[in-house]
Amino acid sequence: MEGSQGEERVRPLELFFDLVFVFAITQVTTMLSADPTWGGLLRGLIVLAALWWAWAAYAWLTNTLNPEEGIVRIAMFVVMGSMLIVALAVPEAFDEHGVVFGVAYLVVRVMHLGLYALAARGDHDLLGAVLRMTPSSTISGVLILAAGFLEGDKRTALWLIALAIDYLGVLVGRGQGWRLSPGHFAERHGLIVMIAIGESIVALGVSATGTPLSAGVIATALVGMAVATSLWWTYFDWVAIVVEQRLRAATGAQQATLARDAYSYLHFVMVAGIVLFAFSLKKALAHFDGHLDAVPATALCAGLAGYVLAHVILRYRISKSIGRGRPVAFLALIAIWPFADEVPALAAMSATAAIFVVLIAYEAIRYREPRAQLRHGATATEELMSAPRAGHS
Repeated sequence: MEGSQGEERVRPLELFFDLVFVFAITQVTTMLSADPTWGGLLRGLIVLAALWWAWAAYAWLTNTLNPEEGIVRIAMFVVMGSMLIVALAVPEAFDEHGVVFGVAYLVVRVMHLGLYALAARGDHDLLGAVLRMTPSSTISGVLILAAGFLEGDKRTALWLIALAIDYLGVLVGRGQGWRLSPGHFAERHGLIVMIAIGESIVALGVSATGTPLSAGVIATALVGMAVATSLWWTYFDWVAIVVEQRLRAATGAQQATLARDAYSYLHFVMVAGIVLFAFSLKKALAHFDGHLDAVPATALCAGLAGYVLAHVILRYRISKSIGRGRPVAFLALIAIWPFADEVPALAAMSATAAIFVVLIAYEAIRYREPRAQLRHGATATEELMSAPRAGHS
């Protein structure tokens, strides 16, 4: 990357790198499906948080450094190999493959720091930012490796400490020194959201394999597809465009902190919500006429509610307004949560789909003109982003 003034598209090697992350996400869904308990849900989210932070670190890196030139390309292939081992170890990361996961994950994190130091040559501000991040990244990786030698609650506690250090460590310095190319950064995160949504469709297909295509199975698959389509719509229809515009308008540390909050933090919540939905969809498709157990029902409602809540917080972060459509959709998803395991799985899935369909219809009608203008290159209007402050929805 030539710097914040250059506007390059996501490169083929970055997409190749993301394929390994796709596999890791699939492994998390498999991990959740194999252990659909409250403890299994917690462990799955912990592993996903570690995977996401590793991916996000490289999203920042390749926004600054061209990964396809010279020795960097070879280094990226080494990282991909290590990330593949991490992904393979995911299902047993809290069991017999904890050490394997920890070693490979530490390699991924150390390589990231080394490559960022290479990118910061001659740039004292960027080097200072990398050095401020080094302690938290290193300590976190070492703690996850150390957790592999522990068992039970001690292992979980050490993972949580490691993730807290990692996620809070980047707050040091308040965004000073980081370099960013807004268009590339926004595109990279948009693609990973697309990949996560695609994983839910893969989960649907895998669950349907070997299952007779009865009317119930087909109906559940279509309803699941409707929810996946809604996840795509609610993100790419205008949210992704507006956030990228705001990122382009910001400069310096303000731009870096917006990128951190909007993309590194809140996009994790979105991706986690999508993964939880994929897990619940697998369970619903297998038993569409039965009731979901408490954990898959929670994954369905809380996952989708978390996805919508991330949008609400994101809107507040960039405009100090929250609107009404998405907060109401969030509350509706929370409201059906207690009943999601008391009705047939198809009915629970249909209820969530209905909430999203109503939300999309409301926004399409309420914001018809500003949406059309925005999607044709206009800047986000106050009506679209800040209507609540003027007494609108």
